[in-house]
Amino acid sequence: MEQKKIDRINELAKKAKTPEGLTPEELEERTALRQEYLDSVLGNLRRELDNTWVVDEHGNKRKLTPGKRQMS
Repeated sequence: MEQKKIDRINELAKKAKTPEGLTPEELEERTALRQEYLDSVLGNLRRELDNTWVVDEHGNKRKLTPGKRQMS
């Protein structure tokens, strides 16, 4: 996500805390920007996890697979 958009999210967050608050258009813009930011972060995390390998105590490597959760 572009820094310009992140700066805009921060501007809107700051304005939301003021007594005047946000206009309906700004609320809509904030919602869209937040969703775009979350999609970007989750996409980066997925790409990182797709390239992650787990090594057990015997030195065996295996790729992480989606959807499998292990409880410790």
